[in-house]
This record gives sequence, structure tokens and C-alpha cells, in this order.
Amino acid sequence: MLEARSVAVVGASVKEGSLGRAMIEELQRGGYEGSIYPVNPGYDEVLGLACYPSVAETPGDGVDLAILGVANRRIEQAGRDAVAAGARSLVTFSSLYEDPVSGVAPLPERVAAIARDAGVPLCGGNGMGFCHETFKLRATGFPTPDHMRHGPVTFISHSGSAFAALAFNDRGIGFNLLVSSGHELGATMDDYMAYALEREETRVLAVLLETVRDPRGFRAQLARALDLDVPVIALKVGRTEGSKAMVTAHSGALAGEHGAYEALFDDCGVHEVLTLEEMADAMELFSSPRRVGGTARGIASVHDSGGERALFVDRAHDLGVPLAAVTTETLSKIADTLDPGLEAANPLDAWGTGIDADRIFRESFLALHDDPDTAVMAFVVDLTRQGEPYDEGYLQIARDVWSATTKPFCVLSNLASAIAIDEAAQLRDRGIPVLEGTSSGLVALRALIAHRDVGVRTENVPFVAAPDNVRARWRDRLSKGDEIGELEGLALLADYGVPVVEARTASSVGEAVAAATAIGFPVVLKTAAAGVQHKSDVGGVRLGLADADAVRQAYDEVTSSLGSQVAVGAMAPDGVEVALGLVNDPTFGPLVLVAAGGVLVELLHDRALAFPPLDEARARRLVDRLQMRPLLDGVRGAPAADVDSLVHGVSRLSVLAADLGDLIAALDVNPVIVSHEGCVAVDALVIPRRS
Repeated sequence: MLEARSVAVVGASVKEGSLGRAMIEELQRGGYEGSIYPVNPGYDEVLGLACYPSVAETPGDGVDLAILGVANRRIEQAGRDAVAAGARSLVTFSSLYEDPVSGVAPLPERVAAIARDAGVPLCGGNGMGFCHETFKLRATGFPTPDHMRHGPVTFISHSGSAFAALAFNDRGIGFNLLVSSGHELGATMDDYMAYALEREETRVLAVLLETVRDPRGFRAQLARALDLDVPVIALKVGRTEGSKAMVTAHSGALAGEHGAYEALFDDCGVHEVLTLEEMADAMELFSSPRRVGGTARGIASVHDSGGERALFVDRAHDLGVPLAAVTTETLSKIADTLDPGLEAANPLDAWGTGIDADRIFRESFLALHDDPDTAVMAFVVDLTRQGEPYDEGYLQIARDVWSATTKPFCVLSNLASAIAIDEAAQLRDRGIPVLEGTSSGLVALRALIAHRDVGVRTENVPFVAAPDNVRARWRDRLSKGDEIGELEGLALLADYGVPVVEARTASSVGEAVAAATAIGFPVVLKTAAAGVQHKSDVGGVRLGLADADAVRQAYDEVTSSLGSQVAVGAMAPDGVEVALGLVNDPTFGPLVLVAAGGVLVELLHDRALAFPPLDEARARRLVDRLQMRPLLDGVRGAPAADVDSLVHGVSRLSVLAADLGDLIAALDVNPVIVSHEGCVAVDALVIPRRS
């Protein structure tokens, strides 16, 4: 399909503005060198090409690709005719909509079955086709640029409009392949990714996705890209729609619709962007052959404006983009070249009187380049057209710095609409990336630095599996789908090595006092009423009960409205509250969640997710992603918490998730108290999938 040597255009036409004409024009516009066979019984010739009544009557033993440019009501028959005539692949742009008919499979299913039964790949429907610039093959019926730069980027999109927008970019991003995969009734995104990764010319892979239709295949191709050191840039749309299937537990609400993708992207080193502007800047920056090496940590930037430098610093802070902590030796070199009154710093405002500015900028960049903490350099100036000699001055500075350095370097202009495109093109023609926005440029630079680290993560260390009898027993218990109470949930955690508080059940005030005495004061008393998932929400929890009288009073208060069944447990020591959880994502399966815990767990929305199982190195990385992570190091005189114990607990929970996750809809462990003595789970909510 993607390397077709012959193409039949079904529905070809000479009518101006028609899809049938556009399909032929796009093949010709791209300079396609294979055979083009217009197919339409109404014409003998279309745009200088012989036209055939059917695909069966085209020359040869069948075409490599049949583009089906016909109306929905004719698409099914056109597909059958094409494969019967030996077509080896199909493309359709059709929406494939028809009014539902009782007892008849929907049109998309019938068209997909035609391709599947014939064993041929199908692109579409409801897409815009593809442009394979390496083979000059534009299998589309929609306008494309007269000249598209060939380059290292493959872009695969579920949005046809984004496919077209990137094709028409005026910044010189070079593509080898662009695909608008549509509803993916045949070939899915991972199929195109697999093809692109087989080609050495693919140095950047970018995807805009709405959903993943083959989760296992998609993960496999992301892992392959990581192995090949091909950066993957992903824009996932539909991030904010709440999950319908995971709202019964806090962990599900925290994960939301996008949680699995965050875990997947982190696991596979994917660079997520949130806008097309960020994607375009990242595409251009990664298209440069220069990569971050060594142990350098941050960005060194030179500016011609104090105000825009402050904007750059603010946005870098907001986006979590590291700035290079340059040495005093570097600052001393810069100070020697600056105009009087300017501060040697990074980021650097190097504009003083304007006299000898070119030399000052160049020497400052060379000093920053040699600093051990400089990973990448940015020349942050607005490429507005100002006339000679100003324009050429900045262009020449950039060219000189590029020629004299080896680390990644770019020009970053703060306002895309003010860029003089022809002047930016002069830099791009020399291979110098030009980023088109403060925020989008910083996101791209953050990704470039992060990419150095995704390939050097600690290798997975084998972890201790749960005993076979433990795994078998809990699989049998969970498969029944019956409700699991808090104490049984704690027992499940304990069997997998997650530390838990000692707790006992009671159904009378006497039993409650006896349980508290056996455990040792102070204790916690909670309702154990069936069906109550979040006990604090219904007033079913009493903390810090110091003696038998306090237990009696708490028992009477809780059971007066919630029934006689209670659980009595040991009070955990004071510490930092963390929440752990398991979420069963409908697309990707079980996920492990770590979050800021306590009653504000959902309000704070500070969480990180990962695919199980996790060794302790990956579990630590998950914990370190939390915004509340500094609390674990101790604040305002509090002792540092035992982070190692928490990391071990997260790793053990991930083993549980790997073993039993297919049988659990959701699991909340909140709170887990982390103190200098260790970590301990004090509550557990387990929801079997069948319930």
C-alpha cells in the first residue's frame, strides 16, 4: 500500500472541484512515478490518462493500490470489485455512514470484512489517506502543497485536519510519511508505526491519537522505538473526559480517562505534547541531528530583552524545564565580554548599548557551550523583519554559533505571528531549528533533554514473586465476585508483602473493647457495614481512642446509624499520608497508582501511574514524580520518612496488580502512613470486577 507501484483511482473524474479529479491531481502533484489507472466507465480519458471501465480491465495482473473515491452507497461494491480484480491494498476517505438496517451489519464492518477476508491492508475510512514523500505517492483526494520537504519525520494522525495542517507547514519540517488513518478499519496506528520504524530515514515519529485500537501492538511499537532511539512525540486528544467505568473508587477518579496514556508514555519514554504548536516545535527540534549527551542538565539561553528573558524564566519554571546551573568560571568569562552594567547570568540578557553586540553574543554562547551543565543552547530573539543591518546580524550570529559548537542549538522566537518566515528559512536551510513560541519551544527543549535519559534508565531488577498458593487462593476468591471487606482487603495486601496495621472485627461493644485491648491502645474504630466503600464520608470512622470508655462511646456513635459490624485497628504513627491504588483501565488493563493521600485525595489530584509489575527502581521513580514528594524528606523539623519502605510497598502492590489485576475493578489503599518508622496501610477498599 505505502510503496505501491501501480494505483487504480476508482471514481476518477474530469469535473472541476470533484474528489475524482483531485485524487488524480494529487498523484500528479506529488510526482508519482508509478502507473496511474483512472477507473470510471463514463470516460475514455482523465487528465491525459487512459481511463478504464473497471479495475478488472486495467493492465497487468492487478494493481498494488486501489483508491476508492465513491459515495457511501457504492463503496461496498467498489471494494468487492477491486479485491476481486486483484487489488493488493485499498484506501477510502468515505465516512461509511448509512442508516441502520435491522439484522444487517453496519457498513464500516462490511467494508472492513472485505479487506480482511481478502488479506489486503485498508487505510481509512473517514480519513484523508496518506502521503509517502519518499515514494512520491500521495494517496489522497484533498489538497497538498506543491512542494513538501522530504525529511526524517513520520506523522500518523487520527485527525485529518491535523494531517493537512502539518503537510502545509511553512517552517520546513521534513516528512518521509504522513498518514491520516481515520477509523482504522484495516491498518491501525501501530501498523504504520511498525513500517516507519523499519526505515532508517525515520528519525522522528509523531502521532496524534484519539484512541488505541490495538493496545498490545501499540505498546510493542513504542518499545521498539525506544530500543531504536527514535523519539516519539504524542498528542493525545480527549484527555479531559471523565472515565465512565472507574468512578467507584478514588483511584479510578484520580486516573481519569488519560491516566493509562500517561503511564504508557512514561514507561516507553514518549514525549507528550498538548498542542499542535508544541508538536511542531518538537518535530523541528528533534529533526536536527544534534542530541543531548553526557550528564549536562539544562538550557543555556541568550536574550536581547530583559522582559522576554523574565518571561522565559517564568515559563520554564511553570513547565518544569531545567535551566543550566553554570559555573562561576563560565560567568566570569561572560562578565569579561558584556557591556558595563549587565549581569553575567543564565539565562543571559546580553543586549547593552548595541555596540559590538555580535561579538558579545558569540563569545557569550561559546562560554555557555563549554559549561559542563549546558545540555542545549537557545538564542531567544524575535525574528522580526527590521531591515539591514539588524536582521542579518542575528542570522549571522546564529550561523556562527552553529558552526562553532557541537551541542544542540536553536533559535527561539517568542511570537510566531511576528516571525519573518523567509529569514527563518535561511536558518532552517542551514539545519538550525527555529522554534516558534516561548512555551511551545520550552516544551520541545524539555523533551530533547528528557530523551537523553529515557535510554539510560535503570534496568529492571527481578523482584520476588508471590508464592503460587497465595496467588491461586486470591484468584479463586476474587473470581467469585463477592464483596470484600476492609479486613479481608488488608489481608490481601499483607499476603503480597504490603505492610498493614493489625485489625480485628467486632459485632458488639464487648467484642470491640476486647479487640482494642488485645491490639493495644490507642486504636481506630470503623464501620464494617456491607456496601459502605468510603467510611469517612458517612461518619463511620473514629480515631485515637485511648481507652475502653472511648471505644464504647465510639462504638455506640458509629453503630447507631451504620449497624453493629465494626473493625478495630491499631493507630498508625504520625506521618505523611499517601494513597496507593490499582485501576483496571478498559484499554490497557491494570495500572498502579501512587498519590497524595488522606481525605483530600481527589481534590489534590497529585498522582502518578505506571504499568505493573515494578521493580524498586521504577517504583521509586513513580514516587519521585509526586508534587508532594518533598514532604517525605521532612519539613519544619519533622523527621524524614522512610521512603525506602514506601517504595518497597509500591513494588509489592505492583506484583499484586500483575497477578490479580484482571480480577479487580479497583483497589484503594488510603491512607498509607509513611513515617520514619516505615510505612503501613490503614485502610483498603477492594472491588472485584464481577461485582
